[in-house]
Amino acid sequence: MNKQTGVSSKWVKTRIIARSAFLSSHIPTTLRLTPHSLIKLLHQHGMVYVKPESGSRGVGVMRLDGAKGKWSVRDGMKQHTFTTFGVMFKWLRSRINGKSYLVQKGIHVLRHAGKPVDFRVMIQKGRKVGWKVTGTVARVAHPLKAVTNGSQGGSIYASKALLQRIAGQKRATRILKKFNRLAYSTAHCFGQSYPRINELGLDIAVDRKHQCWILEVNTRPDPCPFTKLADSSMLRTIVKYGRGYGRSYNLTCNKARKGRI
Repeated sequence: MNKQTGVSSKWVKTRIIARSAFLSSHIPTTLRLTPHSLIKLLHQHGMVYVKPESGSRGVGVMRLDGAKGKWSVRDGMKQHTFTTFGVMFKWLRSRINGKSYLVQKGIHVLRHAGKPVDFRVMIQKGRKVGWKVTGTVARVAHPLKAVTNGSQGGSIYASKALLQRIAGQKRATRILKKFNRLAYSTAHCFGQSYPRINELGLDIAVDRKHQCWILEVNTRPDPCPFTKLADSSMLRTIVKYGRGYGRSYNLTCNKARKGRI
């Protein structure tokens, strides 16, 4: 039995959920970063994200766009533009400084006030009830950044209210049900490989056709976004479940902002 309670490699976590036929259709193409894999996905999709294989809170995540002979990189609040792929990749290689990185197909996500939106879904294991979705929250990117993480200055919204504003009530209900299905299927996959894992945080994007995509799975999810909601019931549930398996959380969350619709 694998006794790990956490997995740091995004590559390993992606491979775990890719074993499921249902989940694999909701994973953006993800490859190890090489010049070949990067130019392949840029040619196919025009926009990609590169991210550290191990890392959290959106640190080191960059958005790359390639079109009309120009290559641009959004790195934090800075935008870099290059006229050749070779020069761009040389800069990228110096930027990542030998760390293992992944490249992932970019998703053209739903937007609120012109800014990208994605969602964090928490699912936790209770002693008696097993896996249960304990919270879902929407994250809206900082105006000058490519990532939505609260730790990167993102704004936090109630997921249902924001989805209803963007997609309408019926679609919002359907999307939230899909989030739950994705979360339970992901927990089942992880439970088979790592039965000691008690909590997962799924980062899910919704594209303009309302297809859901699992961007990442976190095995030590930070519940900070839930501290920014006016309704604290999800946070109380998350803390209660965490206490049940011996986890306590630091709920001092200064960088995330409280969003208002």
